[in-house]
Amino acid sequence: MGIAEELERLQALHDRGAISDEEFARAKLQVLDGSAGARTGAHGSFLQQLSRSRIDRYLGGVCGGLGRHTDLPSWAWRIIFCLTFLYFGAGLLIYVLLWIFLPQEPAADG
Repeated sequence: MGIAEELERLQALHDRGAISDEEFARAKLQVLDGSAGARTGAHGSFLQQLSRSRIDRYLGGVCGGLGRHTDLPSWAWRIIFCLTFLYFGAGLLIYVLLWIFLPQEPAADG
């Protein structure tokens, strides 16, 4: 559902008296804020945070970095890449591409 459709739906609810002026203003702000987040790309910011690990690494640090930024631990990512490697080498291709394009995490100063 687009922003315009969502705002029209809120206006219709407000006109019928289903939601108060305060609820309408809050919901409208939430729709507009949510659309701004979608335009900037919430997923884009996640991808920009991804980096290869300096500490948790066996080869390139890709699985350690993915484990750090996702809910899956690094050992699970290693298994996923090994299993997908068995299917036409896709895991190896993806791993190498991530190794090339993901930056290494910054060094810990201390």
